[in-house]
Amino acid sequence: MPYASIVVPAYNAARTLSETLRSLSAQSFRDLEIVVVDDGSTDSTAGIARLHAAQDPRIRLVRQFNRGLAGARNSGIAASTGALIGFCDADDLWLPGKLAAHVMHLDGAPDVGLSYSGSALIDEHSRRMGHTQRPRLRDVTTAHVFKRNPVGNGSAPVIRREMLDAVAWRPAVEIQRDWVFDETFRQSEDIECWLRLCLRTDWMIEGVPGLLTEYRISGGGLSANVEAQLASWERMVTKLRPLAPEFFAKHEPAARAYQLRYLARRAVSSGDGAAACDLIARAFAHSRTPIAEEPLRSLTTWAAAHATARFGNAPMRLARAVLSAART
Repeated sequence: MPYASIVVPAYNAARTLSETLRSLSAQSFRDLEIVVVDDGSTDSTAGIARLHAAQDPRIRLVRQFNRGLAGARNSGIAASTGALIGFCDADDLWLPGKLAAHVMHLDGAPDVGLSYSGSALIDEHSRRMGHTQRPRLRDVTTAHVFKRNPVGNGSAPVIRREMLDAVAWRPAVEIQRDWVFDETFRQSEDIECWLRLCLRTDWMIEGVPGLLTEYRISGGGLSANVEAQLASWERMVTKLRPLAPEFFAKHEPAARAYQLRYLARRAVSSGDGAAACDLIARAFAHSRTPIAEEPLRSLTTWAAAHATARFGNAPMRLARAVLSAART
């Protein structure tokens, strides 16, 4: 059996899947398998996966009716055999040394169950956008996961199977395999899982240095409905609150403020200044913790929201142009 498995959930991913699989086949740590889960695609996703499997026997294809991202990950976990399980969405990329860094980290830190890295954001053409996710790597508490989600995105972590097994369950409606990710969520399924891992197990969470994941941002993703995202986050809180009522009573206002600040930044990116102003005002009304802990980022978000409300997306276009010129 391979030491590590990489689960690749794929739904109508024909445009990006080849690049993703090439990045995974090129990992410097070779003792791995790549489990592609075709989640009911109607394009050539399955055929592309088969072509890559013919070239790299470590690649396997699992096909299923559409169950969503959480369902595809659960099927990949069930089909995988590795002691370590990583996740890479079918439009994201891993740098060649990513898996090796996580294997070394977890082998040397027996108390750590989830290892993650920072990420560089890329556009639809796989070009780095100049934006990054550089999370805290050490001394990560459950409160920090709740407030700031250092894992960052679903293509960043590599997790011990033991940790996933500890939170797996089988709903009454399920007849095929256990759930690790909650398939009733279509948003916030990542943070729901990471926070549940922290609340239900004694495993630690830590990161490794470097921007080892390339996380793709599409135009549609930037303009996603922020209120729907907030509603999903609130549903996650409602679900998990009974697991640790005292924890949520203490940290929920600050976590909600951080979530609203994040959504305000998303609204700025999509050019919706009115929504951004409303979200950042609601954030600070719930808690001033983001201002105290991260004053520069919080005040920058406030300023960007009001600039966007007054001038439209011209300030963002100018900022992107300056960043682009600086990289050339």
